[in-house]
Amino acid sequence: MEKKTTCFSITLGRPSPFSFRNEEEERGTSMASETTTGAIELRSPGGTVAARIGLDSGGRLYYEVTSGGRTVIEPSEMGMTVDGSDLGDGVRFEGEERGTIDETYPARGVHRTAVNRCSVLTARLTHRASGIGYSVEARAFDDGFAYRYVVPGDGERVVGGERSSWTIPAGCGVWLFERNSSWKLKSYAGEWVRADAEELPTFSGQGPVQGTPIVLELPGGRGYAALLEAALYNYSGMRLEAVGGRKLRANFTEGEAGFAVEGTIVTPWRATIVAADLNGLVNSDLLTNLNPPPSPELFAEPSYIRPGRSVWRWWSQGTGTPEQEREYVDFAATLGFEYTTVDEGWEKWPDPWGDLRALAGYAASRGVGVFVWKRSKEVDDPADGYGKLRTFLDEVKAAGACGVKIDFIDNESKAAIDFEIGALRLAAERRLMVNFHGISKPTGESRTYPNEITREGIRGLELNKMAEGPIPAFHNAALPFTRFVAGHGDYTPVGYSNPGPTTFAHQLATAVAFTSPMQVIAENPAVLLDDGRVRPALDVLLALPSVWDETRVLEPSAIAELAVLARRSGDRWFVGALNGTEKPRAIDRLDLGFLGAGAYRAVLLTSPEPAAFAREERTYRDGERTLAVKMGPADGFVAMFVPSDEQ
Repeated sequence: MEKKTTCFSITLGRPSPFSFRNEEEERGTSMASETTTGAIELRSPGGTVAARIGLDSGGRLYYEVTSGGRTVIEPSEMGMTVDGSDLGDGVRFEGEERGTIDETYPARGVHRTAVNRCSVLTARLTHRASGIGYSVEARAFDDGFAYRYVVPGDGERVVGGERSSWTIPAGCGVWLFERNSSWKLKSYAGEWVRADAEELPTFSGQGPVQGTPIVLELPGGRGYAALLEAALYNYSGMRLEAVGGRKLRANFTEGEAGFAVEGTIVTPWRATIVAADLNGLVNSDLLTNLNPPPSPELFAEPSYIRPGRSVWRWWSQGTGTPEQEREYVDFAATLGFEYTTVDEGWEKWPDPWGDLRALAGYAASRGVGVFVWKRSKEVDDPADGYGKLRTFLDEVKAAGACGVKIDFIDNESKAAIDFEIGALRLAAERRLMVNFHGISKPTGESRTYPNEITREGIRGLELNKMAEGPIPAFHNAALPFTRFVAGHGDYTPVGYSNPGPTTFAHQLATAVAFTSPMQVIAENPAVLLDDGRVRPALDVLLALPSVWDETRVLEPSAIAELAVLARRSGDRWFVGALNGTEKPRAIDRLDLGFLGAGAYRAVLLTSPEPAAFAREERTYRDGERTLAVKMGPADGFVAMFVPSDEQ
């Protein structure tokens, strides 16, 4: 893991009596609705985003968000229920504290360095009926707003739900994932589709509850917003229920029964990312910013956490015998990949732990790390401090593997979240990385637990080998601007031998467009190395890193229609384009202005036939900074630009 380089400061002003300010008197303009009796305002450091928290005429706590003076979130209810008391109804304000945060820290994914710069507000409140005192903590960034509740206390208390909500503007287009089965909210593996804001309560055959993130196309072409949660610890995972009136309200697996929390209740952040364009959406650090930095004790020596690429036998051939998995170690070494993933079935080997030790030892001699699969149900038992899990991880470590792939968690109840965080902590104590599968969305927890090298929570390429598949091109062209806004995703890209309705160039472009610090390549390595149809693209595939220094979304990208991303690693640039439509697509002048001065040697890869590559090599000199791209239906395009001495 990269050494942390931080410039950090947080300041809090002195506590002051909380008082509502009349914006109309102070600024000559009112941002409050007719039901507002008063509010306090929090503006982002650059003044772009403003949020107001206050009480409406009925005494209900609410907030609203604007960006550039235009409404992003209309007045929306706040509050949570603790031991039967609705803490958002009938409250009084006791005081406030303000401050700022300004820091940078290492990031993994779309860029190397994350920027965390925001204005901070802590508002102290008392619930009149119960006498419970609590705080609303809020942060305003130039690309969004987030808040959470902190309820001090001792002993076990029951969280009965939240009134936290987002009332979105009329005319919003809403992007959400859809899957017409009970698995929709278990594995978060749905196809990304668009709905109108007004039809959300009845849009899905699975009901009005949707997983996050939810991405909004703001009306009038005013940009984008994403609704998410961040820092999910010691709490149940939040879904969003469409309750009518363009309102999405927090919803939890446990329903009316609620869930118990011991001691002080600190909810996850209820977050809204705001971006003027898709580039801003993709490059937002808001989710990881809202998570605490890693523990210096738990991650005192983080060198074992290494991004990289993995071979994987399961997708193309199924998990093999020890000898067949040893062959995949050789493939990884030949390809220059850092890892191999041994999936479900290895525990049926004649001597599973002995065979695994031998495999990991051989892999280490070839410079390859081994990830080991495990079904979560076999180790998800909190008894004895997750004793079964600790025993399994001890055995994995003793065998010489470098990480685990924990699968089939399939829910986001508080118990499941406790297990996930417990697994990350126990794995870190043993210097093991974790890849979660069959799991819900990320919430930025990989900042706090950087040994989470990736997670699924995405409809990935494994669907191409299942009856429910294959993956349509529009889903892939939506992913960079929807699911990947929440964080890394183990989609397992590049499946030439089973590409569904897409082309070879489309498949390769997914490895550019999709971010995962451990990029698990689905295709059989023998196909990569020996199939003459795909060999023209091999050097570009092998040059692709799993983390990037810089990312730019290029015009004319549009969710589900066309994704064009330029990404930099060192002095090399890669461009990946995904045509999500069933029509040919031409870009007459793709802007290459991201290239620095000087000449670049370019490798351009297209698929004039779906199951083939065409390769062109040329040099781009100073002044040549546009490119014409032609793609067929469900097609793609990949380019690699390497600095050249040729002038």
